[in-house]
Amino acid sequence: MINQDWIGLVAGTLTTTAFVPQVYRIWQRKHADDISASMFVIFIAGVVLWLYYGVMLQAWPIVIANAVTLVLATTILILKYYYHKVAGHQGK
Repeated sequence: MINQDWIGLVAGTLTTTAFVPQVYRIWQRKHADDISASMFVIFIAGVVLWLYYGVMLQAWPIVIANAVTLVLATTILILKYYYHKVAGHQGK
């Protein structure tokens, strides 16, 4: 029988690492104009709640996956604003 924690760790690893190519692409292209800031703000709020939920349950796969996802999603949002400011873009 497969341990539930291992399933959670594999699921968390897959969903969390899905953000790595996006962070890399933004870093490489030096812009994130096509990224929705409002979507990422809402997503980050949800990730914070999942992280809190995982801590309350002491479900470490949930905690680890959401802690890393929080860092990656926040990085995307920060890079969006940083490159927007550096480039002096209007709108978006």
